[in-house]
Amino acid sequence: MPGSIATRTLLRPSSIDEALTMLRDEGPLVPMAGCTDLYVALNFGTLADTRFLDLSRLDALAAIDVRGGALSIGALATHTDLIRSPLVRRRLPMLAAAAREIGGVQIQNRGTLGGNVANASPAGDTLPVLAAADATVVLRSAGATRRVPFNAFYTGYRQTVRRPDELIVSFEIAPIRGRQAFRKVGTRAAQAISKVVMAVVAGEAPRVAVGSVAPTVIRARRTEAALAAGASIADAQRVLLEEIAPIDDIRSTAEYRRRVAASLLAGLLSARRP
Repeated sequence: MPGSIATRTLLRPSSIDEALTMLRDEGPLVPMAGCTDLYVALNFGTLADTRFLDLSRLDALAAIDVRGGALSIGALATHTDLIRSPLVRRRLPMLAAAAREIGGVQIQNRGTLGGNVANASPAGDTLPVLAAADATVVLRSAGATRRVPFNAFYTGYRQTVRRPDELIVSFEIAPIRGRQAFRKVGTRAAQAISKVVMAVVAGEAPRVAVGSVAPTVIRARRTEAALAAGASIADAQRVLLEEIAPIDDIRSTAEYRRRVAASLLAGLLSARRP
């Protein structure tokens, strides 16, 4: 049964500072922007939260630029923004590739990078990209700004280190050396939750990140170390299978996910530069 909005409260700040003050003084509040996940929960009657902070008017949180040599992506940048951005396509093409496979055009137009990260689903399509990119999550409260390595942001299934008085305001990504690659396997190429999703940086310092194979997105550190030491792809696949812990669920089986993860690793490492 669809949830009612009659008993819910919506605050609409006109600036980032006002939003942070509201979080501090009038919380707890659930930040919202594109609402592509919140509306699903509302429609199914499973949305328990009742007080929300609407960030959709804060255009400053949608900027994509370069600051201090790092690519900076605002939390409210939509997936369409990522697809169209020359900076993202040039410096982080695997993120643009991931954005193309998130839902349909309507979802890409509304869904935001910050929302995908804050939702904290291990199946989030952009999460392995940010993990493999060694991104930094920039968090702001009314009194301070702190930077958290993306690979330390998640503490468990749908759990993060973000405090209730903080907003994700942006992501910072230092220049990446090496060929980038992304692949999602789902029931369809888009408009489907991933069964396995992987991002790889191939080169002297390889990086491998995988989603939908553990309670959170993971960096396959042992697999990376094996590749850096000169392991064959077959050996790296065996190491990867020891690192992941997929489960059976409504979308797939653990065994299928294991086979797909090993296949994706080989394919992404072997792929030639376009």
